[in-house]
Amino acid sequence: MFFNYLKIAFRNIVRHKAFSFINIAGLAIGMVCSIFILLWVRNELSYDRFHKNADQIYRLTADVADFKVAVSPASMPPELKMKMPAIKDMVRLNANNQHVLEAGIKKFEEKRIFYADSTFFHIFSFPLLKGNPATALNRPDAVLITKDMAKKYFADADPMGKTLRMDNKDYVTVTGVLDNIPANSHLQFDFLMPMSAIAQTNADIKESKWDNFNFYSYIELDKSFNPTPANLAGLEKQMNEIYKGHVDEKKLKSAFHLQPITAIHLHSDLQADLPGSGNIQYVNTFFIVAIFILVVACINFMNLATARSARRAKEVGLRKVVGAGRGQLIGQFLGESMLIAFIALLIAIGLVYLLLPVFNEVAGKTLSIHILDGKILAGLLGIALITGLVSGSYPALFLSGFQPAKVLKGNMKTMGGNRIFRNSLVVLQFVVSIVLLAGTALVYKQLKFIKNMNLGFEKSNLLYTGMTGDLFNRQDALKTQLKQNPLTSDFTISGSLPVNMTNGTVTVEWQGKDPNAQIIFPNLDVDEDFFDVYQLKMASGRPFSRDFKADSSNYVINEKAAQVMGMTPANAIGQPLSLWGVKGIIVGVVKNFNFKPVQQSIEPLIIHLNRSGGFITVRTKPGTTEATLKALEKINTGLNPAYPFSYGFIDQDLASQYKGEQQMGNLFNIFAILAIIISCMGLYGLSAFMAEQRTKEIGVRKVLGASVMNVVYMLSSSFTRLIVVAVLIAVPIAWYAMNKWLQGFAYHIQIGWIVFGVASLAALAVAWITISYESVKAAVANPVSSLRSE
Repeated sequence: MFFNYLKIAFRNIVRHKAFSFINIAGLAIGMVCSIFILLWVRNELSYDRFHKNADQIYRLTADVADFKVAVSPASMPPELKMKMPAIKDMVRLNANNQHVLEAGIKKFEEKRIFYADSTFFHIFSFPLLKGNPATALNRPDAVLITKDMAKKYFADADPMGKTLRMDNKDYVTVTGVLDNIPANSHLQFDFLMPMSAIAQTNADIKESKWDNFNFYSYIELDKSFNPTPANLAGLEKQMNEIYKGHVDEKKLKSAFHLQPITAIHLHSDLQADLPGSGNIQYVNTFFIVAIFILVVACINFMNLATARSARRAKEVGLRKVVGAGRGQLIGQFLGESMLIAFIALLIAIGLVYLLLPVFNEVAGKTLSIHILDGKILAGLLGIALITGLVSGSYPALFLSGFQPAKVLKGNMKTMGGNRIFRNSLVVLQFVVSIVLLAGTALVYKQLKFIKNMNLGFEKSNLLYTGMTGDLFNRQDALKTQLKQNPLTSDFTISGSLPVNMTNGTVTVEWQGKDPNAQIIFPNLDVDEDFFDVYQLKMASGRPFSRDFKADSSNYVINEKAAQVMGMTPANAIGQPLSLWGVKGIIVGVVKNFNFKPVQQSIEPLIIHLNRSGGFITVRTKPGTTEATLKALEKINTGLNPAYPFSYGFIDQDLASQYKGEQQMGNLFNIFAILAIIISCMGLYGLSAFMAEQRTKEIGVRKVLGASVMNVVYMLSSSFTRLIVVAVLIAVPIAWYAMNKWLQGFAYHIQIGWIVFGVASLAALAVAWITISYESVKAAVANPVSSLRSE
């Protein structure tokens, strides 16, 4: 019996090649979309779960005044471990340090260097290929390198015990080789050095400071501790009490929290966090999209199956006459849909393997699919099984319900299934398509808005290089050479770049300040040329000037700072201000400009004079970028030959902050297009069904004088009404979803109705084009052919 059903299924697939192709292609495209999305979602949810005790590992975060930060004081974790029995171990990380390393003739500037306590491997499960995890970080001159870095510096030689020269003066010894850090780790580094190496030079550690937040701290809870929300709240309360014992609340009010390591990647909206965080909102969104695209593909199958139901009617009638029960017929048709689903799955798997590199490029991932992996194989089979059951259920119930007497007499009036149900399926298809189209348009508009947004300074043509080595001690010579070259003469030196500043202090005093107020002020140290090079505009007063020697202790603030201090830009000029106990006066108020990602609103900023160096920013003239780079490199090589030259562009750094949003937009584009294609396949099936059902009616109308346009209008008007219904449902859903997404940006576009109108018209136009083929085909058919039997 089973093989008989299988043979019939294959015969039907071969006999009706066009519809079989549409069926299989629609399901395969839907499966490809779903598999890609589910691979992406699986990867996002897998972050940091590879650690052996991931469920016991937490990061210490803090609410400091009105800031939520991912960092904590260096002195806090050791004391927490000492005083709290629930804490089994702790480790501190000082992240993303920059050093020049060399081995022989190979010399590179490295930026992904972490300093860590010797307990690093007690908590984290990063595989150590060579070396002893218990002792690898014990000596202060140790360095652990990843497999790629071992290849980079030592080629195929064994790196263990070999030395690297650091910053042209110190030597560090390789005591371990790590496997390359997994891509699904929120900690991304190439070199690991012991915290003891900086213990005597880092003031936070040396002086046991509790009011500086510069370290990423992790704790591992004892396995006997039950991490319920109530118990964790109790731990946090203990931590806060310990902190208050060192820092008076009147000086700095802070509250500490425990963040599960497995939640860091998707649930972090903290400042001073490590780069590369994801967004749980995107994960939920794409998971829903995957489900709906698969549902849309299943709807295609249902509509196409019912559209061709007349071809199977007599077969069903004959089977019932010879004794087949409805259950057997349902089993047969479900078996056929399962067969088609598994054929579609095989094609989808092939397409996934073929297109995975392209998807990885678009999504910024390194996803892979191992077909023999038990979980993946079960997932793929589950997708095919669910798809086959869902898509085949309605046609199986519908076809098996034919009454043999009516079918064999040629009475087809009752065939075609429930019209309301079929129309609902079409509406659902286009609701999904319109939501995706509108979402894609709004994501594009928001990204374009961010790209072209006035940040308060001119971001284009700004080239920067970090000061290293001898440049700090030869600043006069550096400035002279920069001024003498017309390519580099428009330059400024600042302590940091106004791109994603993470510093802040509450040690700010002004007249009329509420003694209980604790407001964090980011601060920026600049030279006198900073305002001109970045083309900042003054709201009142003046920028720093070499004509005013007293400016070394004076300040410029932004409009937001003036507002926080209860001043207007005009009356702030001349007011006394103290930063870290250094007294001066406000000489200028600069117009607000963004110095953090636009997801965050502008914060109060204090600007003071820079005398220590940091970053050189040059405003290049249009068309001279390459020449300016060569000029900068020549100056660096002449004054600082021991350090390699590196550079960056302000606009590129700003663009990289919205990489996640850009990738989401690209994925939305792809899935919106595919959803429309799949929906149109379903619509084509339904239009074919309607044309087939009304063949004789169309013949009679043509005999009575109906034109081709009359017939096309008659067949397409019902579908137009369905699309309109879909628009009415889709627009509110799309508006709600996109409005919620835009709330994540401090500065964003306003949602206009034009976007929804264009998306709706686009869906309607595509639907008309799809319908027109079958409608015109039916309208131009010879009525004699359809009425011959009457």
